[in-house]
Amino acid sequence: MQRESIMRSLVFLLLVALTSAKVYQRCEWAHVLKDNGMDKYHGIGLADWVCLTKWESSYNTRAINHNTDGSTDYGIFQINSRWWCEDGRTPRSVNACGIKCSELLTDDISAAITCAKRVVRDPNGIRAWVGWRNHCANRDLSPYLAGCGL
Repeated sequence: MQRESIMRSLVFLLLVALTSAKVYQRCEWAHVLKDNGMDKYHGIGLADWVCLTKWESSYNTRAINHNTDGSTDYGIFQINSRWWCEDGRTPRSVNACGIKCSELLTDDISAAITCAKRVVRDPNGIRAWVGWRNHCANRDLSPYLAGCGL
């Protein structure tokens, strides 16, 4: 009986470890973005990306937000299921990034970065993100890169 309890505890801890999110530190994330070609991508500065992801997800790769229109935002960039990815639940999903939304919830952020690049090529550009419009637009963003050695 005790062995069974220990095994259940170990399985539970393993599942928790496997499903835990990667939450970046600000400077760590800034370096990842830079290494992935986001600085000045489509004219958008690195500080804009760091600010945007701070306010959208707090740098959390597994952030999920359910919206009042029935769509859901996924991952570190909070990519929306109505327009950019397919989650199997959002009616009339456009899926302009051509990916499953679940791909945006992994620690491998390559799909998220590729999709974010696609979003900013759209006419709305970075203004597609409410977090950027409300917290980053027309502001001094230098604190988002301060002390990062960039």
